[in-house]
Amino acid sequence: MLPAIQIIHRSDPAWPASLGDLPTPPAQLHLMGNAELLTAPLGLVAIVGTRNATAYGERVADRLGEAFAAAGVPVVSGLARGIDAAAHRGALRAGGRTVAVLGTGVDVPYPAGHRALHEAIACHGAVIAEQGPGSRAHLGSFPLRNRIIAALARVVIVVEAPHKSGAMNTVEHALGLGRTVAAVPGPIDSPQSAGTNWLLGAGGQVIPTVEDALSLMGVHASSLPPTDDLEPLEADVLAAVPSSGAYLDEVAGASQLPVRQAGIVLTSLELKGRVWLGSDGRVSRRL
Repeated sequence: MLPAIQIIHRSDPAWPASLGDLPTPPAQLHLMGNAELLTAPLGLVAIVGTRNATAYGERVADRLGEAFAAAGVPVVSGLARGIDAAAHRGALRAGGRTVAVLGTGVDVPYPAGHRALHEAIACHGAVIAEQGPGSRAHLGSFPLRNRIIAALARVVIVVEAPHKSGAMNTVEHALGLGRTVAAVPGPIDSPQSAGTNWLLGAGGQVIPTVEDALSLMGVHASSLPPTDDLEPLEADVLAAVPSSGAYLDEVAGASQLPVRQAGIVLTSLELKGRVWLGSDGRVSRRL
């Protein structure tokens, strides 16, 4: 069951002071979940990127989301497909320190296919929206959402983004607010990395490792839950996942298991942080 919707006003203790940096801050926020994440002592980090992410991009966003959340830094993003969703899922796995900022009403998952992710964040992290409950997406709602993401964050990290994208719009807001902006380098022939590689050439800070990303927020990698607690069948299925990734039926064939059973075991491995499922349906070992 989703938590009750709260309304946070500028005079409330839970109101993020950083929103005051915006030329036109929201009059109020609608929130489901843990309001304390908005005013976390260490600040928030935004992890954003393209909806049409590569497997590499999703893997990196997932790992960054997990690492920041485990180190006590809430991860803010926009619940979109691709990079946003991967960052949220990584943070959820490390304890739930993640904030989803919606361009719809706080109770309206967008995209609709992220209903389960929306519920998980509302129950373990926080979902916020400027628009009232029940509001649908409209022209201009996502740029408005992007300015809130930029204002909430001390640091904005772009994992993959083409030149014209919502992520680069968030970067524009962040630069205007004086936030630190960093990017993960990508292949020079990848359209998904055209914006991020340009950003690096324009002076954005480069993210060569997860530890370098954490250092931008003044934190270090935290010990994650042990990953050597695998059952024999889980170890067999994990061994059947190649380093390049594979689809479920391929993993099932390699491990000589029915597809349904292999899927159950992979779900267990995902919960233990050993594999992740990309938006293209491929299963990969985690970094």
